[in-house]
Amino acid sequence: MSTFYLTTPIYYVNARPHLGHACTTIMADAMCRYRRLRGDRVFFLTGTDEHGERIAQVASAAGKSPQAYADEIAAAYRETWRRLGITNDDFIRTTEPRHKKVVQEVLQRLYDAGEIYFGEYGGWYCFGCERFYTEKEIVDGKCPDHQTALTFIKEKNYFFKMSKYQAWLIKHLEDNPGFIQPDRYRNEVLGFLREPLQDLSISRPTSRLEWGIPLPFDDKYVTYVWFDALLNYYSAVASGGEKTSGLWEHVEHIIGKDILKPHGVYWPTMLKAAGIPLYRHLHVHGYWSLGGSKMSKSVGNVVEAFQLTDKYGHDAFRYFLLREMNFGLDASFSEEAFVDRLNADLANDLGNLASRASTLIAATGPVAQVTAPVEAADREIAIAAAEARATLEQAMEEFAFQKALGGIWAFIGAVNRYVDTSAPWALARMRRSGRASSACSAPSPTRSASSASCWSRSSRTRPARSARRSGRPARSRSRPRWSAASDRCHA
Repeated sequence: MSTFYLTTPIYYVNARPHLGHACTTIMADAMCRYRRLRGDRVFFLTGTDEHGERIAQVASAAGKSPQAYADEIAAAYRETWRRLGITNDDFIRTTEPRHKKVVQEVLQRLYDAGEIYFGEYGGWYCFGCERFYTEKEIVDGKCPDHQTALTFIKEKNYFFKMSKYQAWLIKHLEDNPGFIQPDRYRNEVLGFLREPLQDLSISRPTSRLEWGIPLPFDDKYVTYVWFDALLNYYSAVASGGEKTSGLWEHVEHIIGKDILKPHGVYWPTMLKAAGIPLYRHLHVHGYWSLGGSKMSKSVGNVVEAFQLTDKYGHDAFRYFLLREMNFGLDASFSEEAFVDRLNADLANDLGNLASRASTLIAATGPVAQVTAPVEAADREIAIAAAEARATLEQAMEEFAFQKALGGIWAFIGAVNRYVDTSAPWALARMRRSGRASSACSAPSPTRSASSASCWSRSSRTRPARSARRSGRPARSRSRPRWSAASDRCHA
């Protein structure tokens, strides 16, 4: 039995969860469900990032204290994941005492080791990202992510000697090509490291920001958001209790590409300096775009998760997100594409197969033992099943959910063709025929929730009389169809 510890990013509580957050969390959930089915020991962590200037500003605008505001949004995340069936083992908040304790312990360790010093820095700052940008990163004088004007800030702060670890990190990435996946993002981090790496500001003065974890060696400063937030992955399991013992050396992260630099540069150098073992892998997925722009809370072009799940069902929503995005690349979202995928894959391919198989089994009854000789068509199905499993196992090693589902749907297509060519309804009356037994006794795949939802909303078409007489499961005269313009499934 292998041990598998997977984390999502902890989500910033400046707004409620949207489709982008749901996508990352559903990917992590799908992977953890798969690893549990394999018999592995699995620990799945998610949570919320609750400190920083932006949270203090949003809370103030809402007329609430930062803690009260964070409590409200963290509860919204918990409820969203519960409704989506997310199977996380823990939910960590950066305002929890267990997290604060570990952050201050690590900071003190680094300070005592001479890895943190006091200095002055001036630069262009984005309050949305809560970070400084270099001249090369700035686009037309604006934040490249939020497309908002930057503010020049010069102040005294504490700095982590990140530049000290540049050569080490380059060598580690070159020696461990699977450390960051897919490879395009490892190359992107190596591209960052072609330029001199600057030391990292790890604090903010309390004269400007009070909402944060105080530095253990200077209470006039609070911890900078990334140095606080990234340590959640470690603080959640650092106690070493029975549930979390031995997990850290197996940790892997899944993130969106917008936070690649903090996770691919800041985080490994922090761990190296603190003497904490590095994470095993960083898995990076692309953006969901809407109308040609990255989906973003700050930009305002977001799709709330329950806009779709309440309308089409949770399973259909999960399937679309996993099937539509090629892991590592960007994907474009539209409700029309969602409906097309639902109708083509779930209602037609899987739904039709489940309906025909269950109808045959219900009409002919179960068969205790198959006695028919294996024919060429049967061997082809066995081969297709083995190929689907091999594709699935390889794809899941790469977090390539789209490829894994493609392998499953290739098998579904093969079985549908097998049913069409073998015509088991024509043999259903020959109960003593092994061929009929072989065709009619296969276990039925479970009907997907999306298909069940679709069928339950429509009037089912009764099989044609001639088909009923022969035992043949007729296809509906008009197949059920979802429409993006309506919450009804049309027969």
